[in-house]
Amino acid sequence: MARVKLKFPVENPLFTATISVRIGDINYGGHVGNDAILSIIHEARMQMLRSFGFDELNTGGNSLIMADVMIAYKGEAFYGDQMTIKIYAEEVAGKSFDLLYHIFTNRNGKPSDIAHAKTGMVCFDYETRKIVSMTNTLRAVLTSA
Repeated sequence: MARVKLKFPVENPLFTATISVRIGDINYGGHVGNDAILSIIHEARMQMLRSFGFDELNTGGNSLIMADVMIAYKGEAFYGDQMTIKIYAEEVAGKSFDLLYHIFTNRNGKPSDIAHAKTGMVCFDYETRKIVSMTNTLRAVLTSA
């Protein structure tokens, strides 16, 4: 079976979030569920946007909508673990961009990968229900790292 693989940039991330694993993130296997990872990257993305004075409905004149998502599961996380999520922007184009998420914990003093993820984000006008061009304000933030 071919596995999905992401390569993270070597330069500094656009943003780093720290999120604790909540009891609602735990599945019947006793670890973070696959569905919870999507929720966790959404929270990390919202924290990143907020740090720039944005939210998903206003990113400097644009709104955002997710076009696709890819998650590669690498390891387990458990209730109470502190996860670090490093976010990188790539493929910044006229109307869209990708966000890459490197999710890991620190166990016994060394990083332990939990998941690698990518979301394809598109600039969107919710009033007209159409894809729109990215503003210079958003482009500047995405290319600042």
